[in-house]
Amino acid sequence: MRRHRRAIGSRWRRLTASRQALLPLAHLRMGHTYAQLAAGFGVGTTTAYRYVTEAVELLAALAPGLADAVRTASIKAYVILDGTLPPIDSIAADRPFYSGRHKKHGMKVQVIADPFGRLLWASPALPGAVHDIRAAREHGIVDALAEAGLQCWADKGYRGAGGTVRIPCWGRWETLSAGQKEVNRSHAKIRALVEQAVATLRSWRLLRKFRCATTRITNLVQAVLTLHLTSSE
Repeated sequence: MRRHRRAIGSRWRRLTASRQALLPLAHLRMGHTYAQLAAGFGVGTTTAYRYVTEAVELLAALAPGLADAVRTASIKAYVILDGTLPPIDSIAADRPFYSGRHKKHGMKVQVIADPFGRLLWASPALPGAVHDIRAAREHGIVDALAEAGLQCWADKGYRGAGGTVRIPCWGRWETLSAGQKEVNRSHAKIRALVEQAVATLRSWRLLRKFRCATTRITNLVQAVLTLHLTSSE
C-alpha cells in the first residue's frame, strides 16, 4: 500500500498506509459495511468505499493466474476441481444469475484444490446459470490440465470434459455394477476434500453472500485468493 501511494503521488490521506490496509481486511473477512468501516476508522463512507476498492484492485492484480496455479500443482499427484456458487442479492428476473441446480441466484466460481484440500486457485466469477463444464472450458481449465498432464478429479457436472478430468461412473446407483459402485465410492472420498478449499473461501464472510454489483465480484474473489495464499506461505 505504501509503494502504491508513492507511485501515484498521494502525499496526504486521512489514514496511514497500514490503517488503510486494514479496511479491506475488515470488509472481506468480517463483511463489515462501508458505513461500519467509516465509523470504525473515522472517515467518511465515500472515503471508506474508495479505500477498499483501491486495495481490492491491488490485491486482485496480484492473484495467480491459471497457468501459475497449474505450474504450482504440477508437483502434486493430482488436483480436485469443483464449482461453488456464492449467493447474491437478486430478483427472479435476473435469469442469467439463477442456478437451477442450487435453486438460488449467485455467481459461479471454479476452485482447484490439491490432494489435501488446500486452495490453489479460484477462477473469475461467471453468472450462476453457467454450468460447471462450460465454466471450466471458458476458463481454459481442461486444456491447461491436459497440457500439463495433471490428473484431475471432478464430479458429474464435468461430464464430457475429456482430457485428464476424471468423473464418477455415469448412471443411476441401482443400475451400476458392484465394481462401478466401488469406483464411485473411492472417487467421492477423494473429491470430498475439495470442500475444504470451498470452505476456505467461505471463511471470508463477505463471500458468503455478495451485496454488491456483480461486476465487482471477480475482484473480490481474486483479492481473497491473494490474501489466503500469502498468509499460507
